[in-house]
Amino acid sequence: MVQQWGIKFAVLLITDHFGKIVANVCEKLLKQGPLTLDLLVRYTELSTVHVKNSLLVLIQHNCVQPFHFQGVTIDESKVKTQYLVLFDNILHRARFPKFMEIVSEELGDKCAQIFKGLLHNGRLNLKQMVDRASQEKAEAEDTVRESLCKLLMARYVERCPIPEVSIVEEVDDKKKRGSKAAKEFKAPVTTEDRVREAATHGDTARFSLTADTGYNSDEETKPSDISVAENVAKEESTLWRANFEEFIRYLRDKALIENVRARMDDGAATVLRAILEATRNKEKQVKIEKSVPLPLDTIFTEVMKTENGRTMTMDRVKASLVQLGCSNQMLYEYIIDLEHIIHWARNEEVESIVLKRYGRDAYRMFRYLSKAKQFCPTDKIADDTLVEKKEAPKLLFKLWKENYLQMEKVTVTLSAGNTGKLSTIYMWQVNQPLLWEHVLDELYHGALNLKLRIAFEQETNEEILNIPKKKINDSEPLRKKHRRLQNVILLLGSSLIKLDDTIMLFNDF
Repeated sequence: MVQQWGIKFAVLLITDHFGKIVANVCEKLLKQGPLTLDLLVRYTELSTVHVKNSLLVLIQHNCVQPFHFQGVTIDESKVKTQYLVLFDNILHRARFPKFMEIVSEELGDKCAQIFKGLLHNGRLNLKQMVDRASQEKAEAEDTVRESLCKLLMARYVERCPIPEVSIVEEVDDKKKRGSKAAKEFKAPVTTEDRVREAATHGDTARFSLTADTGYNSDEETKPSDISVAENVAKEESTLWRANFEEFIRYLRDKALIENVRARMDDGAATVLRAILEATRNKEKQVKIEKSVPLPLDTIFTEVMKTENGRTMTMDRVKASLVQLGCSNQMLYEYIIDLEHIIHWARNEEVESIVLKRYGRDAYRMFRYLSKAKQFCPTDKIADDTLVEKKEAPKLLFKLWKENYLQMEKVTVTLSAGNTGKLSTIYMWQVNQPLLWEHVLDELYHGALNLKLRIAFEQETNEEILNIPKKKINDSEPLRKKHRRLQNVILLLGSSLIKLDDTIMLFNDF
């Protein structure tokens, strides 16, 4: 469930891109969950036309997915379409510059131009891409097709999901309890997961330009005029969009590698990079606990493909695998615990926040409790972390009030002669899942404030920003004001980018 600051941040992004009416519809979906058109009209108090148009905009830009439950009613005309908001896809809109940079560096400017059109328009067919490219740089259709094929091979672009999917309404857990089939089958946790899975094409259709054309390029005979016309019609009906999942996987892998490099060394980072690259297309989702199993020879071959890896011997690769926690592997296949690396990075980030916000004593106690994994009494925490007995309870209560710690009261009887006296002992613990949710919501709050501050600076200094460059250069006071404003906006923008990297660590990885 998305928390309050996450919703506010997402609504601000939609407001900036599409205006308040579309943002109103989006906000109701974020707060209420999937809704029908009738309910959206009622909750937003907008006209049916405004709500329909807003939904079309959100669907076009991959922020909403229509679906319905099958088996609810026998009369198909009474089946109600529901609209599911895709929160993560809304957040990805703030990451478009990152995605553009990746495509530009890996595939070049021509692919970047095609990809830019998909980001700006949400969804395009091949003809629309060709028309757009011809208007901007007079690119030929073959060039556009070739660029699109490169993007599909890299999995940075995918076929748009099924327009509206049908899913089975979940059976009550109490009815399934004790069933052997239920124990063996792991159903997706949320409705969003189930809808996404149902709407996504298989890999062949998802990443192939010619999957539905029915024409085999290896055949000696040329296609008939009828088949050509059919293929053109299919190309015009097939919509393509950016594959956000692949970009998040790319950024996740980069973050994992840099984290290992900082904690261990370049050798371990090189081996991890080789393993992730070798299994890139074998992972079915971004959020996975462990890497795909690989034999040592395959890992060594992948390591040798990199510049740093060519200096590494087999023994050095084995030593790096031990560093990465792969010392006791069965069947000579190596698996890396990716979840452990991500959890370590999250803990390090939270500890950094505690140190900056509450000081070194609070940091030592928090870190002690993070490693303890259980409730500990105040006096023991103070003794083991060398914090003053009077200061420790104050700091612990402060962390508890700010939702960084869990607290329990334990009442014990102290014997004093023959009279029993009751005393309360405070026990403390770090609950990582709950803490990470809280920190993530704080990160959304910080991102929201930065976006609002950037907008404020741009709005209040609009006159300075719009002054012609020549006039600015001719006036020293204007030049100083303009430079100061640019530095402020640049600093705020870079802070927002860094904050988004941390948001991805807690939400997307």
